[in-house]
Amino acid sequence: MTTFSMGRRALIAAAMAALSFGSAAQADGQKVLDSIHFLIPGGAGGGWDGTARGTGEALTKAGLVGSASYENMSGGGGGKAIGFLIENAASNEGTLMVNSTPIVIRSLTGVFPQSFRDLTLVAGTIGDYAAIVVGKDSPVNNMSDLLAAYDADPSATAIGGGSVPGGMDHLVAAMAMEAAGKDALDVKYIPYDAGGKAMAALLSGEIAALSTGLSEAIDLANAGEVKIIGVTADARVPAAADAMTMKEQGIDMSFVNWRGFFGAPGLSAEKTAVYQEAIAKMYDTPEWEEVRARNGWVNIHNSGDDFKTFLESQEKTIGDLMKKLGFL
Repeated sequence: MTTFSMGRRALIAAAMAALSFGSAAQADGQKVLDSIHFLIPGGAGGGWDGTARGTGEALTKAGLVGSASYENMSGGGGGKAIGFLIENAASNEGTLMVNSTPIVIRSLTGVFPQSFRDLTLVAGTIGDYAAIVVGKDSPVNNMSDLLAAYDADPSATAIGGGSVPGGMDHLVAAMAMEAAGKDALDVKYIPYDAGGKAMAALLSGEIAALSTGLSEAIDLANAGEVKIIGVTADARVPAAADAMTMKEQGIDMSFVNWRGFFGAPGLSAEKTAVYQEAIAKMYDTPEWEEVRARNGWVNIHNSGDDFKTFLESQEKTIGDLMKKLGFL
């Protein structure tokens, strides 16, 4: 990135900040902000991109925000955008950055030096539970069947995922097997560099089961391609009402890949509260329900201190497991 482009972006962000908050007090009706600029740490079409654009769509169509703009900044597993937000904090008061569970995982593993503690925590907004799935023709129909197959031949009961060893799909599989009384270190995990390749491996019989996001699994289950044998939610998810949770099957574990929003470090309490108000009001709008249902998201609203408590709890759970697996 050139010095010119960095400076130009900072100036744009500063102008947006002035517009966003300068007239918030004069807002009529239900409008909370004139504008929001979303910083997206990945490319177009990914989960972060969809979350930011879906949130912006709901906020603007509901009349809570006048306009929303978006900036994709890929690099460093999300670290480039985090670094930019921190280094240019003074000129990014009008910016919200979207992030999710990987900010916890990649901070723990040192992919980037910052953590969620270096940012202003605005709110967690949505979640996507994880699921263990098998092919439609698999003799495995539930977690008990999978565990029985594992006990009979661990090496032939590989679980795949679309993330690297130590990544989210691996950790979910390890958590489930550990909670079921197995040694997570003995579980054979096969990584694939994309969810689509992992799914192809499942359908071809290369792996016995797949650890993936529930929203991805629902579409494939509805198409008759896979069977969902375990969901990491505390209670059944309406969009997959026939799929049993892990807890229903005697496996005491839950996990959610949350997505939420962060502000620059040092963002004032007043400005943080304005963002939080807009997001809180969004949940009661039909515009948000349309976006949420379209994407198969689950509403998980953690604001401010509640968001911090949630992140710290997830950090401990993931950190303890990663130490056991030898990644920390």
